[in-house]
Amino acid sequence: MSKTHSLSRMRPLRLRVLGNIVAGILVALILFFLVLPTLIVIPISFGNASYIEFPPSGLTLRWYAQFFSDPDWIAAALFSLRIAFFTTISATIVGTLAAVGLARGDLPGKSLVLGLALSPLIVPHIIIAIALYLVFAPLRLTGNFFGFLIAHTMLTVPYVVISVSASLQRFDPLLEMAALNCGAGRGRAFFEIVLPQIAPGVTTGAVFAFVSSFDEATVAFFISGIEGKTITRKLFEDIDFNLTPVIAVVSTIIVAVSILLMGTIRLAQNRANTD
Repeated sequence: MSKTHSLSRMRPLRLRVLGNIVAGILVALILFFLVLPTLIVIPISFGNASYIEFPPSGLTLRWYAQFFSDPDWIAAALFSLRIAFFTTISATIVGTLAAVGLARGDLPGKSLVLGLALSPLIVPHIIIAIALYLVFAPLRLTGNFFGFLIAHTMLTVPYVVISVSASLQRFDPLLEMAALNCGAGRGRAFFEIVLPQIAPGVTTGAVFAFVSSFDEATVAFFISGIEGKTITRKLFEDIDFNLTPVIAVVSTIIVAVSILLMGTIRLAQNRANTD
């Protein structure tokens, strides 16, 4: 009886372990399918052929040298980096204040305000791009740094709002109340008590804002100009008219920047957990 009972208890455990293994294999296959196109681009960027070739027949750094020696590519990359840097600053400030206001404030129509703040994640970018072009063109903001800053800030604020809101959910408001009761003002309590506690969420939102601004393509395609051209707009132009492995080089650089920044997020989260 005891042996039969133990076998009947072990059977569900074995089925659970088998189910976990099958689920793990399926998740791994899905992730591999999603990452495979990115992995293919990397060896193509080192190919020695003058056209897109996979697998490459030989390896060379010729296309990387061509990218870094091309003034048009460098100008587009620096323009994108400048936009992403200032977009990160503006989106982090606006998104953090919006998240704090929505979490702590008793605002009328709070759900509507939150929906509007997160709408760039829901509305297709092609619709946003057309609307921005129709508004920016008469104001001469197309191909303009400030036009890109406004557009990209609008597109990236939702990432900051979401990440900071998640951090605020884990923050104990009694700490802020204690600081206020001890005589600290609202500003001092925020910068000395609240902000250090939600810093991981702010950092995560800032990194997502930078990445999404740097590799944003749809809106950039509509509001770019002859001089003000992002690296993604230049990428699309070369795909149409000058398809060489330099395209793969640019894609590899964008992927490397994204992975580096995502690794920064992970390190910041681990450090916050250990502290």
